Amino acid sequence: MGLTVGGGCAAKYPAARLEELLKGFVPADAQNLLIGLSPADDAAVYKLDDERALVFTLDFFPPLVDDPATFGRIAATNALNDVFAMGGVPLVALSIAAFPEELPNEVLAAVFAAADEQVRAAGALLAGGHTIRDAEPKYGLAVVGTVHPDGIWPKSGAKVGDAVFLTKPLGTGLVLAGHGKGIADQAQHAEAVRWMTTLNGAAAEVLRPFEPNAVTDVTGFGLFGHAHETADRSGVRIRIDSTAMPALGGALEVAREGVRTGGDPRNRDFAAAHVTSDGVDEALLALGYDAQTAGGLLITLPSDKALSLEAEFRARDLFLRRIGSVEDGSGVVVD
Repeated sequence: MGLTVGGGCAAKYPAARLEELLKGFVPADAQNLLIGLSPADDAAVYKLDDERALVFTLDFFPPLVDDPATFGRIAATNALNDVFAMGGVPLVALSIAAFPEELPNEVLAAVFAAADEQVRAAGALLAGGHTIRDAEPKYGLAVVGTVHPDGIWPKSGAKVGDAVFLTKPLGTGLVLAGHGKGIADQAQHAEAVRWMTTLNGAAAEVLRPFEPNAVTDVTGFGLFGHAHETADRSGVRIRIDSTAMPALGGALEVAREGVRTGGDPRNRDFAAAHVTSDGVDEALLALGYDAQTAGGLLITLPSDKALSLEAEFRARDLFLRRIGSVEDGSGVVVD
């Protein structure tokens, strides 16, 4: 981590600037491009025929932990999860790597081996990649998966009356930053790492028969940033109960000590104008704006399916938390 200025999804380019940069950009021949940049989503989707579509994504970032194997596993998880967030199944991945030449070969080998292990755990194959020299180490994957054209989960499909769920607790950025300052302890750091190396495949498998209206994974733009994207592109308002937001152990304590990551101000710049949060505790707001790495799925589906979904997740011993609802209007309201 000493070689980087910002690791994990907190290293993302600011969402507000990215949105402006890509405004109006549409591929010239978009006949079979089911999802591209208009509107953008977690991955591109290209239709092959009536039964098959390709899901393609690319994600990489600098280290956010010191252990190279853990870094490789987290980076791979984060990229693979984009395919799961679209309702797809990963097939094949390629490494995207940049490392200083002075790093020992065993460090690089540990990153690659851990990523390969995680790709296999997702049911896919790591088939090669490309590596360049760079002063700041970076690693990630380009991933191709498949999805049925009628089974795509867009982030733009939320409907009035939907219930809103999360499949992982929040606060990875806060816990990692707090651990570096001696506020979050080793057990809390280890728990954050466990969640960042948990693939969203099992949650997606349980979710698939419920035909959710909107799905995205919560990563660098934080819960509020991704909720804003979903609300804006769906033409609805998302209401979040701040007391229902699940927090990693130590995350709120770190927030109350005033610790913030570099992603926090960028996420507020992107989303705060669209988020109403009168009277909400600042520590909970920090949790909502915290940049997540390999975060959980943010799901909206008809509220009459909510109890059944919760029962299925409990039966599989998978994490699920109902955090709000979708209503008529615009923006995000945090109570």
